Amino acid sequence: MRWKSEWKVLLYMTAIFLVAFYLPAGRARFDNAVMESLHLLRSYAREHVLMCLIPAFFIAGAIAVFVRRDSVMKYLGPRANKALAYGVASISGSVLAVCSCTVLPLFAGIYRMGAGLGPATAFLYAGPAINVLAIVLTARVLGPELGAARAIGAVAFSVVIGLAMHFIFRKEELAKAEIQATMPEPEVARPLWQNAVFFALMVVILVFANWGKPADGQGAWHAIYSTKWVVTSAAAVGLAAVLVRWLRVPLGKVFLAAIPVAVLALAVPAYPLLAFAAGVIGLSVVVSTREDESGEWFEASWGFAKQILPLLFVGVLIAGLLLGRPGNEGLIPSVWVSRAVGGNSFGANLFASVAGAFMYFATLTEVPILQGLIGSGMGKGPALALLLAGPALSLPNMLVIRSVMGTKKTLVYVALVVVMATTSGMIYGALFG
Repeated sequence: MRWKSEWKVLLYMTAIFLVAFYLPAGRARFDNAVMESLHLLRSYAREHVLMCLIPAFFIAGAIAVFVRRDSVMKYLGPRANKALAYGVASISGSVLAVCSCTVLPLFAGIYRMGAGLGPATAFLYAGPAINVLAIVLTARVLGPELGAARAIGAVAFSVVIGLAMHFIFRKEELAKAEIQATMPEPEVARPLWQNAVFFALMVVILVFANWGKPADGQGAWHAIYSTKWVVTSAAAVGLAAVLVRWLRVPLGKVFLAAIPVAVLALAVPAYPLLAFAAGVIGLSVVVSTREDESGEWFEASWGFAKQILPLLFVGVLIAGLLLGRPGNEGLIPSVWVSRAVGGNSFGANLFASVAGAFMYFATLTEVPILQGLIGSGMGKGPALALLLAGPALSLPNMLVIRSVMGTKKTLVYVALVVVMATTSGMIYGALFG
């Protein structure tokens, strides 16, 4: 037995040696792909981790600590009313309007709190897919037909995929519902409305801190953008009041944590990321040193971060190595992609769905990417297929989903998205191609 384990070590070492020995370092495409993966990782770290993922981790941790399990079961559990459960899941996901990676800690939070697999996966798809701003941008840039098809398809997908996941794994869901029915009623620490205010403030911070600058310099979207940091700051002040009033955090600690935030916001207003980072650090220091439920909140948030961030970074590196960034190539030449998605054939739609599922799209970047692909000959059907599969999935997204609900469920979820996106693309291509 001892030598058997040693042979495994030898095989691993040999494999690593062979990879290193035949590594195509020095070849232009490989070197460029490595740089693309690093550029994508840097871009991801700068644009998504601090303002997207960290607030999402705190929200997920708060779900695990402050939300009553029976409340989750009532609205999203396996025995909940189907219309209510899927309505809540799709609406709450669309309100957040986050990317395929930011939605992950929120999905993990509600799933572990007892949400049914169907409503949880409906929420998982709806968050990045039903993005009102992205749908409006799609209609304006790529045409109203494609924008309307994306909106209708995304809403329908969230419900159909959730129902399909529930049906496929219905035996497990029924068993989970029976176990949860025997669990004791949890104690209520505070009224529901206080938790609602607490979560609303964190969601406002997440949404407004990440509100992107619209291309049009006027209108409602630009008006919201111009006040994003005012709204974010007001929500942060409200969150500080909640910490003091309802979570019993000493006022002095909160005040000391707020001083660097205020100084940076006033001294360098052109770089709001500095004040935001100071706020995150201050909040972490204040709650992590507590022994009460606020300390539990930080521990739960940190647990999600440890599980999700390493997998996301690995996935981003691999995606960048293979596919590069928008406008830049990785190991796979972009001309291959353009040639593969021409016309409205089954193969073109399937390729667009699969390629979109593995690529990483930052919020709204799918629109200019598609604009370029359509200009290179991409068919309307594959364009819709990529729009329905791409924003909701990515390789980093898949790695994390697997760690939350297992390999089998992840494969089924990905297959459902790809199959439905392919089918929708073919139907749309036949009608409007």
